[in-house]
This record gives sequence, structure tokens and C-alpha cells, in this order.
Amino acid sequence: MLTSDNAFSTALALILSMDSALISIVVLSLQVSLMAVFVASLLALPLGAALALWRFPGRNVVIIALNALMGLPPVVAGLCVYLLLSRAGPLGEWGLLFTPTAMVIAQVILVLPIIAALTRQQVEALHGEYAEQLNSLGLTRSRMIPTLLWDARFALLTVILAGFGRASAEVGAVMIVGGNIDGVTRVMTTSIVLETSKGNLPMALGLGIILLSLVTMINAIAHTIGETAKRRMG
Repeated sequence: MLTSDNAFSTALALILSMDSALISIVVLSLQVSLMAVFVASLLALPLGAALALWRFPGRNVVIIALNALMGLPPVVAGLCVYLLLSRAGPLGEWGLLFTPTAMVIAQVILVLPIIAALTRQQVEALHGEYAEQLNSLGLTRSRMIPTLLWDARFALLTVILAGFGRASAEVGAVMIVGGNIDGVTRVMTTSIVLETSKGNLPMALGLGIILLSLVTMINAIAHTIGETAKRRMG
């Protein structure tokens, strides 16, 4: 019977030997999460900045909705994407269900509200500080967006890293829309669930160690960026 000590040592051996199955799972996980965060950032950064600068009817409703969606249960997001991409769904003819693309879509839905809501807060605070100076330069609100986003770049990098942390640790949504297919849509989180249920503790532990290391590294980078930004801004 495999003890916890043996399982841990075997897991380390898998990592150090660069086990091909383990590495392929890690690479796919990073590809899906990085693509999801990239797409979400392209959409969420200008959306958050626009919400910070413009006043329009229903703005508060949009802000409340974004804040609420920050805590959207992953299984609900996965179910919504599943219904859209299933054969009976409006996008079923695209054949995206149980593919990495479907997993990216699900993660974008989860990450976008986080980045947009936190971007709005950062840009709104910065605009309040520099409003008179920006207005004196004759900048329109649309032209203020890239300026304020650039000025808030260090804080926004930590926001994006927070989104990546959420995406990389997600399991429910990607399990529903990806199907956890070996060699196709099996990522770290879904593999840990599967391997644990099979009793393959070394593989589950190996992936868990890598995932934990990844999350720790993301938090360390975010903290470093935050401290650097504070020093530069005095």
C-alpha cells in the first residue's frame, strides 16, 4: 500500500524527471489560462475604465452586476457556456464543446468581471486625483482612458495576475465544458480530481505541488509589483 511519504517522494520524482504526461497537462493548463486572461484583459480594461469615466443611466446597475459576478460560481459559468455550445444551443454548430476553446470561454466569463470591476476602482481613483489636470489639457474622456490605464499600469498588473490566479485554479467550469478528456482538455485542476478518485496519489500530488507553486509565484509577483509601484509613486 502506498503511504503518504512514498506518494510525496514519487510525486517529486515525477516532477524532477519531467514526466511527459504531467508536463503536457501543465502546458495545456497554462495555455488555456493565459489565453483566457489575455482575452479577458482586452475586454475588461477598457470596460472598467469607461465605467469609471462616464456617467449614464443604469451605470450603478452595471457596477453592481460586475461586483456580483466577481463571485460567480464556476459551475454556473460552466453550465451557461455548456448550454450555449451544446448541439441544441445557439452556438452548437461551431463544435466548440469539449475543446480548449470552450474552456477559454468559460474562464473569460469568470475572469472578466474581476478585472473590469477592479480596473474601474483604480481608474476612478486616479481620475479623481488628476481630473483638473486632464481637463486643462483638453482631453476628452475617450482620450483619457489610455492615459489613465498607463498611469495605473502597476496596479492593473496585479489585477491581471489576480485574474490569472482565479483562472489557473478553476475546476468546475472547465470540467463541465472541457469534459476532462485525456490529452485534449485535461488540465491540472481536473487531473487532480480524477487522479485522486483513481487513487493515483503521486500524479495528483505532483500536479498539486506545481499548482501551489504557480499560485505562490503569482502572489509573489503581484506583491513585488505592488511594492514597486508604491515606492515609485512615493
